[in-house]
Amino acid sequence: MYSFMGGGLFCGIVGNILLVVSAVTDYWMQYRLSGNYAHQGLWRYCMSNKCYLQTDSIAYWNATRAFMILSAMSCFAGIITGLMSFAHFSSFERFNRSYAAGIMFFISTFFVLLGMAIYTGVTVHFQGRRFGDWRFSWSYILGWVAMLMTFFAGIFYICAYRECECRRGNNPR
Repeated sequence: MYSFMGGGLFCGIVGNILLVVSAVTDYWMQYRLSGNYAHQGLWRYCMSNKCYLQTDSIAYWNATRAFMILSAMSCFAGIITGLMSFAHFSSFERFNRSYAAGIMFFISTFFVLLGMAIYTGVTVHFQGRRFGDWRFSWSYILGWVAMLMTFFAGIFYICAYRECECRRGNNPR
């Protein structure tokens, strides 16, 4: 049980770090504009070694930002709940913290999946036609890796819950 929880905690912490780094960095997309390379993130875009805030309120950027923030917050809640699952308090006998941590990590996975899917769909159909020479960059890739890490954290915590339930079912009361 503790090995599953340890693996889930490790994946959750790494996933949360990757979520935050992915959301705040400016390398979601790289493209060539007027002969110069440029790159953009969710908050800023950079051209000719100068960065500018994205002041346009475009719906897909706002949706992606919101889902990435919600994902990081639910992943953090999963980490806190996962840490609490190592402690055994008699007052929490009916509330299984491993199960709650797994659910929080799955919610985080769902939010990051929504954010990445919205960004991918709009970028491919709108930005891809606007810029001829473009590609997704490392911040974007970190978002997908973070999604996998939060998913595996949820799997580990659900496995820890199932193992705990199997042990509880085998012991006569």
